[in-house]
Amino acid sequence: MDATEDDPPRTPASPTPQRPRSSIPSFLFITFLLFMLTNHSGDEFLARNTYQNALQSLNYQLGNFTAWIGGRESDFVLPEKHPSMEPLLSSLLADGTHLDPSEASYYSNITGFIRGDITFYNISLPFLESLSVSPSSSLASPTDINNDTTTTNLTSPPPWLPHAESLMSPLNTSEVIERASSWNWTGCDKIALSVVEKAPIMDGDKGKGKGLNLTEEMTVVHGHIDLMNTESSTELRLDFEGVHFVGNGSIYGFAEPAGRQIDIRLLPSLVPTAFKNDTARLIEPQLRAQIERLKGMIDAGVIDQDSQSDPPKSTCPFTLHLNLHPTSLPLALMRDLEDEIQHPTGRWTPTVSGVGGGGGGVRVSAVLVSEGCGVLGVVGKTEGLSSQSFFRKVTTDAGLSTTIYLLLLILLSRQTDLSRTPAGISRVSRWSFLTQSIVDSVSFAGHITFAILADGRPSLSLVGPAFLACMLFAYEAQFALLIHQIQAPEDAVPSPPPAPAAPTPTPTGPTGSLSLTPAEVPTSTPAQSPPSPPAPTPILTPTPASTSILSSFVRHIRTDPHSRLWLTMFIFLSFIVRVIVSPSMTLLFVGSMYSFFWMPQIIRSARRGRSSGLTVEYLVGTTVCRLYFALYFLACPKNVLDVEPRSWIYLLAIFMFLQVFVVILQERLGPAFFLPKRFVKAQTYDYHPPMPLPDSESPEHSLGNCAICMDAIILDTPTRRRSKSTDECKELGTGGGGGGLLNAMQMGVVGARAAKKNYSLAPCHHLFHTECLERWLAIKNICPQCRRPLPPL
Repeated sequence: MDATEDDPPRTPASPTPQRPRSSIPSFLFITFLLFMLTNHSGDEFLARNTYQNALQSLNYQLGNFTAWIGGRESDFVLPEKHPSMEPLLSSLLADGTHLDPSEASYYSNITGFIRGDITFYNISLPFLESLSVSPSSSLASPTDINNDTTTTNLTSPPPWLPHAESLMSPLNTSEVIERASSWNWTGCDKIALSVVEKAPIMDGDKGKGKGLNLTEEMTVVHGHIDLMNTESSTELRLDFEGVHFVGNGSIYGFAEPAGRQIDIRLLPSLVPTAFKNDTARLIEPQLRAQIERLKGMIDAGVIDQDSQSDPPKSTCPFTLHLNLHPTSLPLALMRDLEDEIQHPTGRWTPTVSGVGGGGGGVRVSAVLVSEGCGVLGVVGKTEGLSSQSFFRKVTTDAGLSTTIYLLLLILLSRQTDLSRTPAGISRVSRWSFLTQSIVDSVSFAGHITFAILADGRPSLSLVGPAFLACMLFAYEAQFALLIHQIQAPEDAVPSPPPAPAAPTPTPTGPTGSLSLTPAEVPTSTPAQSPPSPPAPTPILTPTPASTSILSSFVRHIRTDPHSRLWLTMFIFLSFIVRVIVSPSMTLLFVGSMYSFFWMPQIIRSARRGRSSGLTVEYLVGTTVCRLYFALYFLACPKNVLDVEPRSWIYLLAIFMFLQVFVVILQERLGPAFFLPKRFVKAQTYDYHPPMPLPDSESPEHSLGNCAICMDAIILDTPTRRRSKSTDECKELGTGGGGGGLLNAMQMGVVGARAAKKNYSLAPCHHLFHTECLERWLAIKNICPQCRRPLPPL
C-alpha cells in the first residue's frame, strides 16, 4: 500500500552511515612531524655550520703556520715579547733551573689538581703613577679604582713597579679600564687548576712515525683555571693551553675566559728565545690532531648544539707563567714513583718531600698577567694532588660511604621490624623519615653524577653508595607513607551530626481526634492518581575541559592524602635539583635538614603524650652515620670535593646529639618532661571512666559483652571488691582480718586499680576488656565494632 500525504513520516530503521574521513590530512600531519624531527634547519644545522667554519679556519692556520716554520712566505706573524715582561716576571717568579738528578727532581707529569691562594694587583698606568708618587697607597684591582677599595698596603713601592709601568705604557688606559671592569678581581682569593698533561704527538708525516727531535724534553698541558671569590661564592673559569719544560719545571701558556678560542700558534712567543723553534715543532702536530678530531666529529654527526651560553664574565686574556717546586727525590726514584702512581702494583714507593723541608705533592709558584686589562695575579701557597691519587682517594671514600649506608639500612630494618604494628607506628613521626629520605635522594644524585663525570675505575666504586642510597631512600619513603596512612585518622575531624528537625505540632480535631500531618496522609493508589507529566530533560551546559581537569585535579589533591604526599615529595625533589647546582643552597640544605632529623619526633611525642618507641641503637647509630658525611665534607680540609671547612658544622653535630638525648629522656622521664605544666597540651583519652554499677539484685554484675572475646565484662561489686582486695592484701603481707586505717586504704587502692583496669570504654562508646583491647590495638588502631579510629590505650 502506497504512502499518502496524511501518513506520518517514517522513522529510518538505522542512522545514515557517516562518510569515512580522508586519510590525506593525517598523512600530511605525520609528514610534517617527520619533517620537523629530521630537518637540519635549526640549531643542529647552525652548530654544524660553525664546526665547518672552525675546520676551515684551522686548516688555514695550519697552512700558514707550516709555511712559517719552513721559512716560506706566510701570513702568520709571531708577536714579539715586550722587553719589560722578562724583568717583571723575574722580580715575581724565580727562573726554572736544571737540578742534579742524583739529589733532586721535578714532577714530569702534573696531571691532576692544584689549589692555592692568589692575590690580584692593579697595574693600570694611572694607578701605578699615583702609587709611585705616594708609596703609602695600596694596590687595588681595576674594578676598585672608582670605589677606593684596598687590598695590600705598602710602605714602599714594590720592586716590580717600574717594570709594570713600562709594560703598560703603550696601551690605551680607557680601554684597559673598560675591559677590566666586568669582573671584581679584588674578591678573587682562591685559585684551582685542573691540569691534563700529554706526551708530544709524533709527527704523522704519512705514517712514518718520525720523532720531533726536541732540544729539551717538552710536553703539552691544557686544562681549566678557576678563580674563586669565597665571600660571594662566585667563580670565573679560564681555559688554558701551554707547554711544559720537564727539565727545569717551567710552564708557559695562555689563559682565556671559557668559550674563547686560544691560538696555540702563539705559544713560541712566551718561551725563552732558545726554545722557540722547538715549541713551534711541538705545536704543529697538535694543530693536525685538532683538525683530525674535528673532522671525526663532523663525520660522525657528534654536534654539540648547546652553543648558546651566558656571556663571559670577563674578556681579559692572560699569560700563565708557572714554575714547579723541586722535590728531594732523585730522578730515578721520581720516575719509579710516577710509574707506580700511573700503574699501581702495590710495591713500596718513597715519600716525597720538598727541598728545604716542604711537604710532598705538586707545589707551584705562578703569575698571571693580563696586559690588555692591567691585571697582575700572584699565586701564593699551593698544594696539588695527582689525578691517580685523587681517584684512589675517591675510591676509598666510596668504600667508606658504602659501609655507612649498609649500616643505615641495617639500623632502619631493625627499627621498622619493631615499629611495624599500628601501635608502634602511631608513636613515630613521619617527618623524621621523610627528612632522611630527602637527604638520601641528594646523596644518590650526587654519587651518581660523580660516577658519570669520573672517567675510569672510580665510576664503578661510586655506583655502590649510589645504589644503597637509592634503596635507603625508597625504604624510608615507603615507611613514611605507611606512617601517614596509619596516623591520618588521628587528625581527621568528624563531621557534626545533622541537627534534629523541630517537631511539627499535631493539631487536634473538634472531637479531640488526632489530625494527620501531610507526611502521614496516605497516598492514593496508582489507579486513583492522575498521571504525572514527564520530568523535563535537564539541559547540560558544556564546561571547558581545562576547567574540569583543573578542578578535578585540585579536588583529588585535597581529598587524597597519598596524592598530597607525592606532590610534596615532587616539590622537594625539584628543590633538590636546584640544591645540587648551587653551592650556597647546598650548605643551607645541609644545615636545615640535619637540624630537623629528630625535632619532629620530639614535637610529636610532646603533643601526643607518648614516647617515640625508637631504640637507642637506631637513634645513636643513625645520627653517627649521618654526621659522618657532614663532618667529612664540611670539617675535613682535604675532602674529595674540595669544600672549604665550616666551623658551624660542630655546632650542628652538638645540636643533633642534643636532640637524640632529649628523645631518650622522653622515653625515661615522660614525653613532655622539659615543658612547664601550663604548656603541656597533650590530653590523652581516659579509657577507664567511672561506670554506674549494675543492678545489685542481678545474678551477674556485668556491664555487657566484650565485642572482641564476646565474654561478659564483670564489674566487681563493693562486697566482691572488698573480698578480692582482702585476698590481694594478704598476698602483699598486710593481713586481711583487721579493720585498721592502713589496711582499709590499701584495700581501697587495690580494689580501685582492679576495677579501673577491668574494662575499657572507647570514644565510640563500645565497651571491651582492657586486655582484649590492648591485644587488638597491637594489630589495628580502629574499633573492632564500628571501625572508627581509636586513640592509644
